[in-house]
Amino acid sequence: MELVFDQVTKQFKNKLAVNHVSLSLKEGIYGLLGANGAGKTTLMRIMCGVLKPDSGKVCYNGISVQEEAFRDVLGYLPQQFGHYPDFSAMDFLMYLAALKGLPKRQAKEKSLELLELAGLSSVAKKKIKTFSGGMKQRLGIAQSLLNNPKVLVMDEPTAGLDPKERVKFRNLISKLGDGRIVLLSTHIVSDVEYIADVVLIMKDGMIIHNGSLDEIIKAIEGKVWECIVDGQTAEKLMANFPSINVRKEQNGTFLRLVCSQKPVEGAVNVKASLEDLYLYFCDK
Repeated sequence: MELVFDQVTKQFKNKLAVNHVSLSLKEGIYGLLGANGAGKTTLMRIMCGVLKPDSGKVCYNGISVQEEAFRDVLGYLPQQFGHYPDFSAMDFLMYLAALKGLPKRQAKEKSLELLELAGLSSVAKKKIKTFSGGMKQRLGIAQSLLNNPKVLVMDEPTAGLDPKERVKFRNLISKLGDGRIVLLSTHIVSDVEYIADVVLIMKDGMIIHNGSLDEIIKAIEGKVWECIVDGQTAEKLMANFPSINVRKEQNGTFLRLVCSQKPVEGAVNVKASLEDLYLYFCDK
């Protein structure tokens, strides 16, 4: 099982949205991080065969994602998940299963199984318009799994969810990595930090980091510092070094920043996190 991006490029007028991206994705959960406008959605739409690249290609096990055969192994949860508000959750899944060509008996069994997986069995007969944002997103995951896809793509699936719903959603996604390729795009660092096997960081249409959490954090290992300084010193440090966190305290200003050497006397070197890495490279 392998999904390969080979020198994929896509440009919109003067915007180079995807810039010669080459990747190889195998079984597991991939977290795609990047600021708004980094090119994440364009890359995912190309991966799903919704957009054609200007150059390069994407193939799954040697099959182009533009071919009809790829649709049979693809599950997709777009950023704007469309649904019918007056349908019940069960009716909605049965309707989509019919569109995907599942026999009625199989569709019913699969729909019940996925409602259970998504934690929605108790509300299977309730109308979708009564659901919270998190419940709708979990229903979105359920519909994307109807055809038991080998490739599952989710674009900003936790955007707008409260912390409790985000945790439920993350726990659901973490169960889905066995036997399939899962690509989760987001700008919420903690979602990726908790569940991704491999982290991809995208900036200006390019993948600038690709590896496990431990591997990519090595880029700023030993360079993250914390200190408490007076206001004037804080201003100087913030002007010279990337600042990850700043807050006022009773005895001065607390700073967490990235610097190759100790920035000021009394600064303490601390363990780097994915958020440190993300902010350091994406805010440059």
